[in-house]
Amino acid sequence: MSSELSNVRNIGIVAHIDAGKTTTTERILFYTGKIHKHGDVHDGNTTTDFMIQERERGITIQSAAISCEWNGTAINIIDTPGHVDFTMEVERSLRVLDGAVCVFCAVGGVQPQSETVWRQANRYNVPRLAFVNKMDRMGADFGRVVEELRNKLKANACPINLPIGKEDSFQGVIDLLEMKAIVYDEATEGKKFTVGEIPSELADDAELARAELCEKVADLDEGVMESYLEKGELSNEELIPAIRRLVVAGQFVPVLCGTSLKDKGVQPLLDAVVAYLPSPDDRPPVVATDLKTEAPVTRKQEVSELLTSLVFKIATDPYVGKLFFVRVYAGVLKKGANAYNPRTKKRERIMKIVRLFADDQIEVDELKAGDIGAIVGLKECTTGDTLCAEMKPCYLERITAPQPVMFMAIEPKSSADKDKLVESMKALAAEDPTCQFREDEETGQTILSGMGELHLEILVDRLKREFKCAANTGKPMVSYVETITRPALKSFMFDRELGGKRHAVELKIEIRPLERGKGHKVDLSRDFRNTVPDKHLQECVLQGLEDGISTGVLARFQMTDLSVECLSATIVDPEVSDEVAFRSAAMMGFREAAEAAAPEFLEPIMKLEITTPPESVGEILGDLNARRGNVLDMDMRGDLQIIHARVPMAQMFGYSTAIRSLTKGRASYSMEPDMFELAPKNVREDILSR
Repeated sequence: MSSELSNVRNIGIVAHIDAGKTTTTERILFYTGKIHKHGDVHDGNTTTDFMIQERERGITIQSAAISCEWNGTAINIIDTPGHVDFTMEVERSLRVLDGAVCVFCAVGGVQPQSETVWRQANRYNVPRLAFVNKMDRMGADFGRVVEELRNKLKANACPINLPIGKEDSFQGVIDLLEMKAIVYDEATEGKKFTVGEIPSELADDAELARAELCEKVADLDEGVMESYLEKGELSNEELIPAIRRLVVAGQFVPVLCGTSLKDKGVQPLLDAVVAYLPSPDDRPPVVATDLKTEAPVTRKQEVSELLTSLVFKIATDPYVGKLFFVRVYAGVLKKGANAYNPRTKKRERIMKIVRLFADDQIEVDELKAGDIGAIVGLKECTTGDTLCAEMKPCYLERITAPQPVMFMAIEPKSSADKDKLVESMKALAAEDPTCQFREDEETGQTILSGMGELHLEILVDRLKREFKCAANTGKPMVSYVETITRPALKSFMFDRELGGKRHAVELKIEIRPLERGKGHKVDLSRDFRNTVPDKHLQECVLQGLEDGISTGVLARFQMTDLSVECLSATIVDPEVSDEVAFRSAAMMGFREAAEAAAPEFLEPIMKLEITTPPESVGEILGDLNARRGNVLDMDMRGDLQIIHARVPMAQMFGYSTAIRSLTKGRASYSMEPDMFELAPKNVREDILSR
């Protein structure tokens, strides 16, 4: 593969569940010659869905990295999950990618998880292409999907090819750049195709679409506007570079179409990836923070720069142990060399480096700027850690994980397996930041938390199969969080004798509510820092406040959407105002302040999209009302009714069975987490009475 940065593309395949991401990835590998026979999701034999749980369920659970080459350009692909429970996999993949292919179903269009991945791509300024898949399906409508891209996602989307036929008659695509028709030979699985003249009945549509493409590009790119105004059109020599400039700048989304399952339209998608998506050197320099000065520093994505790389994922391989997925932004990561971890302030020895091919690895000596690979054998790395040059250490922004919304009690089958269960859950939590576990101090139960019923089911299944650790589990329950609704200020005196020694200090703590979704903020005032200059004691106070936040004050749920600041400290005596005193005073003082700040529960709210025949709308609306749902809007998609609603997650258990019963199996739905909202009084009372 080419080592030139300009000939590298780091891309992700992202979409709503069942839009065809994995099938599209499989066809890409097939046409690039990486595999010689393609698999299919329903057969459970695709390259990137290699986990047994993925093959059994026909869904992607973990993002998988794989590399191939097309026309001299190296393409590093990450195939991501579409199910809402595994949205963290999309989040951390988009964090390190240079471009993305967003796959949309030609029938379903822009669906709820499509909007989520689009927002995630916006957050990281990832340039993207749109691929409208499943053009062979009944009800496929390319034009409607393009309009939804523009209206729902506010994207400057414009087709660069058009379908030839649709549904059963879909044969190929019209290339609007070359103004040629590409018709695929199904007998050769799409490997052979003919390029010819556009069918006469589609010639006018193609001319109009080409004119629209030129006009949109000219409106957005000043470099070709003058030429367009003079001639009323653009040549390919002008149009193609202009499209690339606009895509790299995030101002334009080319739209292509095809059907991956039926082997049509994938080669033009590969051509578009190479032609329009950015290489690493097209992307702006990465911004890090200097470890010593806390000032921002930039690193160009070049091998001549100091090493700057990000560990964005951890996976466990049964043969080599832990794999630390890494994106190298600057410099070179070499086998046998040391890299510095600014979080732990320790060196890490790079013992082994591999390039990834789904569940297989190829050992290499180095990863250069722009490369994605994995390291084997790191000691103390976690997801989001930076590995950099020790001479000028800096750290990149960490990857933030969403708050788990569901939990269950879990215990080993026998007391002898308790330690094994804890170690196994630690390994899962290291891989997946949305998997969390803790021991409830009041009940002694171990609580496993995740993003939904399916997520918890997969975690328990992995404990059993991969870690050989069978466990008994309780019923999944909604993970509420706690917050405060008004500010409070409290002084707390901690004065206890523990183990024959006195520990005493007084802290003044102020707590304030934050906007919904802002998380929590912990700080120390300047007055406190002046009174207590000892960094270790300051850290004890911060840790005590974090402990208080993690355990809450109403029902031991974690607290959020608040800021807490320790304003001052009254030191009784340096001998007794020690680490134990400061940490205990901070935690207990926080609890007193939180109790005085009118604490309340927040419950997770789900965004729901239901597709149903019109005759079942009344029953569905009545059921949503009984579930405390709030209908946002309704619209028609073909002859089906689409209902958008927001419903508390606690009311969604067993909904798949309920909606099948209400509509005789004719309706479908998808949902995703929306936000946390204050729980009503009856829910609060129910939680407190448990």
